[in-house]
Amino acid sequence: MSTGTYDKQWLTELEATLTEEFEAQSARLTQLTADTGDPTEAHTNAAMIAAARQSLEQISGALRRLTAGRYGNCERCGTAIPRERLEILPHARFCVPCQEKQNR
Repeated sequence: MSTGTYDKQWLTELEATLTEEFEAQSARLTQLTADTGDPTEAHTNAAMIAAARQSLEQISGALRRLTAGRYGNCERCGTAIPRERLEILPHARFCVPCQEKQNR
């Protein structure tokens, strides 16, 4: 299944939402990496930086799949990921059965 199977308006809105989220996470990462000079916040900051980087990676992957026309295809088995799953988790790379196998 290619992105052509999904409603074009939905895909356009999704791309805009993902782009906005990417920009927000980029700004957050910039703020987090600014040196506050407070060593007591170092551990918390490191965790938040890691989370922001992971979020950026997931969002950019979803945007790449959209551009390439592969968005919505499970990367493991190739079947269509249900739109409902993508609405909840727009950066999903796997269908539910394959995600469960991935988590084992």
